[in-house]
Amino acid sequence: MPTITYREAISQALWEEMERDERVFIMGEEVGVWGGTYAVTRGFLDHFGEKRVRDTPIAEGVIVGAAAGAAMAGLRPVAELMTINFALLAMDQIVNTAAKLHAMFGGQITCPVVIRTAGGAGRQLAASHSQNLEGIFAHFPGLKVVAPATPYDAKGLLKAALRQDDPLLFVEHATLYPTRGEVPDGDYTVPIGKSEIKREGRDVTIIAFSKMVLLALEAAQELAQEGIEAEVVDLRTLRPLDMEPVVASLKKTNRAVIAEEDWRSYGVGAEVAARLYEEAFDWLDAPVARVAQAEVPLPYNRELEQLALPKVTDIVRAVKEIV
Repeated sequence: MPTITYREAISQALWEEMERDERVFIMGEEVGVWGGTYAVTRGFLDHFGEKRVRDTPIAEGVIVGAAAGAAMAGLRPVAELMTINFALLAMDQIVNTAAKLHAMFGGQITCPVVIRTAGGAGRQLAASHSQNLEGIFAHFPGLKVVAPATPYDAKGLLKAALRQDDPLLFVEHATLYPTRGEVPDGDYTVPIGKSEIKREGRDVTIIAFSKMVLLALEAAQELAQEGIEAEVVDLRTLRPLDMEPVVASLKKTNRAVIAEEDWRSYGVGAEVAARLYEEAFDWLDAPVARVAQAEVPLPYNRELEQLALPKVTDIVRAVKEIV
């Protein structure tokens, strides 16, 4: 099986779906001439032409609004936002227009727009450009939110996203683009709304998504050297949230640690913890532990930024406290 980067996996998914379905087109800032901020669409303009690879003004509300309109009219647009931080400028178009059209019109309208965006911290982009906002968008019914951790899942989930009929926010952690993993040749999809066990274990369940899955797997390897076998569950999709593998894992290990890069307060981890207490309280042998970013606007200074972000050592420490 070929080993490729996360960036290449995303690019392959877009290319293959554009070849497969002429209704798919890309629009966003610098997606054409410059090939995208993270080089995902490099070469697309020359191959598919200006009609299907459209550079836009720096106007996120316009990008998502126009994409939603195109989706309502029967096309399958991919609206690229340079970072999830800029999605706040398109909040109304995402959560009040795209997410609600199907319900408000009694199922007569679909809006199959895929909004691709990069999130996450660790690149010294300071507080307003380093946020993990997927939990905010996952709050809204009608909008699917996907956050893959591996190249395999990134390609399969993006292809699945482009074939379904709901508005979907596809969040790519910016530091994952150079990471590598096995991706099969040929067409495949990964089901949206299905969590997956990435590592089997018996002593504790570590629940994570996006980049934190890689840190959780690294922590599990370190813990194994001390005789603690951790099971790692990758949520992959935040709405709809698939808790079945999470609950099943907890019933086996009786302990859980949730690792996320966003803030603890009102985040994805808070929702997962609440669900575990509601659905599997009798199987818990210890309180659910949570690892997250420090509750501060992220500093620009590299040393301070790294101090604020969750690390492998934090996950290891949290596990040892409850095992």
